[in-house]
Order: sequence, then structure tokens, then C-alpha cells
Amino acid sequence: MAKKKIGFIDAYIDEWHANNYPSMMAKTSLAEEFEVAFAWEEAPLPDKRPLDVWCKDMAVAPCASIEEVVEKSDCICVLAPSTPEHHEFLADAALRSGKPVFIDKPFCDTAAGAERLFALADRYNTPVTGFSALRFAKPFTDELKNWQNVRPELAIAHGSGVIKGFLNYGIHPLTMLTMFMGDGAKRVMQLNGSGSLRDVMLIEYSDGRKAQLIRTPKSGFELELYGESEVFLRTAGDFFANAIEEMLKFFKTGVSPVDRTEVIEAIRLFEKGITALETPGEWVTL
Repeated sequence: MAKKKIGFIDAYIDEWHANNYPSMMAKTSLAEEFEVAFAWEEAPLPDKRPLDVWCKDMAVAPCASIEEVVEKSDCICVLAPSTPEHHEFLADAALRSGKPVFIDKPFCDTAAGAERLFALADRYNTPVTGFSALRFAKPFTDELKNWQNVRPELAIAHGSGVIKGFLNYGIHPLTMLTMFMGDGAKRVMQLNGSGSLRDVMLIEYSDGRKAQLIRTPKSGFELELYGESEVFLRTAGDFFANAIEEMLKFFKTGVSPVDRTEVIEAIRLFEKGITALETPGEWVTL
């Protein structure tokens, strides 16, 4: 059976996700059904490998345009994890194709942009999904079943990351929070401003529930849940492998493993969390 061809679309191709996803895919249960075959980048960074060199190193065929990737591929990964503001442009042709499309974290830089991406996919009957790898850390997915009928009164997510701070890494703990807290956040506050080594973000929900995000350079990804029970969860080293497995399952079935309302809520929090960095100590309404 011929393998299905995956196409990569990226702002610049020589980045961690594009460099590591192919080897991760090769270790999944669906490795014999998929291969990364095509790639295109918007523009290489000066200190990174350009598309032709990257493709040669990775045994992938370079494409001259986004449209060529979409035409030749069976399913598409829109990457650019550090520049989500490019996602609407990068994903446009793919979302018109009817082929399954994965959009890397953050799905978009604004909630309005995320809604436009979903609306475009719906118009062309294109299956689309996107998520942070932390969404599939096994301790979180195992615990989620215990909170199906009740939401935590308080949740505290710990995350790490240094480069660009909240802009690069805030989406991970926000995803962790959203999978348990659901939607309904009404306002957020950042206690530290942009450029801080550490982030402390407060979230208040319309029904009085509360959440907190704490990002420090060397913290692990951990989650505290308080309500009818009290739970402390620490990620294992499985979340990227699990996320890639879920991505390939989506490519095979066209069924997203994450509800879009959860995706949009995480982006709402991410967008307003960035805004709140400019006015630390003040509430920003969603």
C-alpha cells in the first residue's frame, strides 16, 4: 500500500517542529501509512538552512509554492509555530482543498482569525484541527474523564520556556487549563509585563471560577485542579509522541480529536494574555 503524502508549509522550514516531526511520525503506530514528502517555506532565516538544503537533508521534495504542496499532498501540516500571525495566509490554499489540514500551535494569533480559519474549512468541507502537544499528555487525558460532569473551581497551570516567553509558550499552559475549565472566561490579568523572565496570569470566569498560569524558564508542565477533589498532575515525556499519533489518526479519519470551541477559547485567552502584558496589574476583558 502506497503511503499517504504529508506536505509541510512553514514560514521558515529549519525549525524544531519541522526538523523533528518526521522522525516522530516514523515511531507511531501509523508509520507505515504516512510519510513527509513535500515542503515549502515562506522565507529562510539568515542563520538557518534554506528549503533546498533542508529538503535534501530530510529526503523531502521541495515545492515552488504553497499551491504545489497542496496539490501533491494527501494531507497538510501548516507549521510556523513561532509566527501564528502567518497562519491565515499559510493555510488558505490548504483549507480550500478538502484534504485534512493540521495547523500547529498556536492555531492562530487571534480568536477572530481562528474563527475565520474554521469558517473557511467548513465552506470547502475541509477537515481541520490544531493543538498544543500538551493537550495529549497522558496524565491530563487520563484525569479528564473525572471532570466530565463538573468543572474545577480553581486550576493552576505551570509551564516553562524562555525564547519570546509568553508569546512562544503561553499557549501550552492555556491549553492545559482550557481542556479542564472549558470556555466562559470573562477577563484576564498579567502580573508581569512583556519581556519578563516569568509570567503570572490570572483568569476569571463568568460563573466565578478562577485559573492561574505560571511560566518560569525551568519549570516543568504541571497542573493543579481544585474542586470536588484536589489533583496534582505532572507531565510525562510522552506528550509529543501522543500528539503526533493523534495528528496522524486525524489525517486518516478526518475527525478532529479536539473540539473547536476548546481551540478558540485557548486562542481567546492567548490573545488577551498578550494584550494584558502591556498593562500588568490591570484586568483585560475578553
